[in-house]
Amino acid sequence: MAPQLFHRQIEHGAWGITLAVPHQVRVARAFGIRRVFLANELVDAAALRWIATELAADPDFRFVCYVDSVRGVELMDAALAGAARPLDVVVELAAGEGARTGARTEAECAAVADAVAAASGLRLVGVAGYEGEVPDADREKVAAWLGRLVALAAGLDKEGRFADTDEIVVSAGGSAWFDAVADVFAGIPELSRPVLKLLRSGAYVSHDDGHYRELTPFNRVPEEGALEPAFRLWSQVVSRPSPAQAFTNAGKRDAAYDLHLPFAQVVRRDGAERPADGVEVTGLSDQHAWLRTSPGADLEVGDWVGMGLSHPCTSFDKWQLIPVAEADGTVVDYIRTFF
Repeated sequence: MAPQLFHRQIEHGAWGITLAVPHQVRVARAFGIRRVFLANELVDAAALRWIATELAADPDFRFVCYVDSVRGVELMDAALAGAARPLDVVVELAAGEGARTGARTEAECAAVADAVAAASGLRLVGVAGYEGEVPDADREKVAAWLGRLVALAAGLDKEGRFADTDEIVVSAGGSAWFDAVADVFAGIPELSRPVLKLLRSGAYVSHDDGHYRELTPFNRVPEEGALEPAFRLWSQVVSRPSPAQAFTNAGKRDAAYDLHLPFAQVVRRDGAERPADGVEVTGLSDQHAWLRTSPGADLEVGDWVGMGLSHPCTSFDKWQLIPVAEADGTVVDYIRTFF
C-alpha cells in the first residue's frame, strides 16, 4: 500500500497493481492508478457502486475482480444496476478442496460463467486463481493445477464465453511458484482472442528473510543471483536481566512476522557491526523482542540488534513512513504507506 512503489513498478513495465479489498482500490485511484486487479471476490454494494462511478468517469480505468459463486454474481449485478460500463470479472478456480476461495470444480466454474452471462452489469474476461494454496504443494502438483486453470480458460473460450472481450485474462501467482506459473503460461494454446497473462507475485518488491528466501525458485538461475531481502529492523537492547536473556525495544507493533519470528542477524556497538552469534529471537510482546543468548554471547544494554523480517507484506502495515537506506545505512528517501 505504497503509491510510490505502485508507480515504480508500472514504470518498470508492470501491467497494473494487484489489490485485495475495496479501500485499497480507493488509495490506488487517488494516486492515479489506472489498472487494478482485485484478487478477491467483491460483493459489497457500496464499494461496487463506487467502482461503477470510477469506471463511468474514466474510460481508461481498467478494473478486474474474482467471482466464484452464483450468489456472488447475483449480489454484484443487483448493486451495479444501471451502471454505464460492465464490470470485468474472472472466474476463480480454487486450488483444491480445503483451499481458500474459488469454485472447487470446473462444473461450478461453468455455472458461475452462466450467471455472469445473464448479468447485465458484468462481463466475463477470463479465469484466475492462487496456486500457493495447492494442498501439500510441490512443483508437480502446482503445475497440474495450473494446467487445470489453462484448460478451464480454453474450455470457456471454446464455448464462446469470451465473445464480449478483446482479450482473455489468465492470471495466477503467489510468491513461491512464480517460475512454475511462467512455464505453464508460456504453453497456453492459441485462443480466439489474445491472452493477457497476468503473474501476481508480491514478494519480488520487498523480499524477506526466512520462508521465501529458503525456496529454490528464488535462486533457480544461480548466475543471476538470488533475491535479496528488503527490510532490516533495528532494535536496541534495553534490558539484560540474565546471561541467557535480553530484551530489545521492538515488538509486535514494530516487527513484521508471519511464518517465522524475526531473525537476529547483526549487532552494532559504537558504530561497529558484527554477526549476532548466539542471539535468537524467541518471542514478541507488544513493545519488546525476547532474545535468548547462548553462553559467551557478547550482548550488552545499549547495543543495537539488526533483525531480518519474515513476510514483507506486514511491514507496510506497521510502518507508515519507511526509510530507504543505502548499503552503508545512509537514509536516502522515505516510502509513505496507506492502510
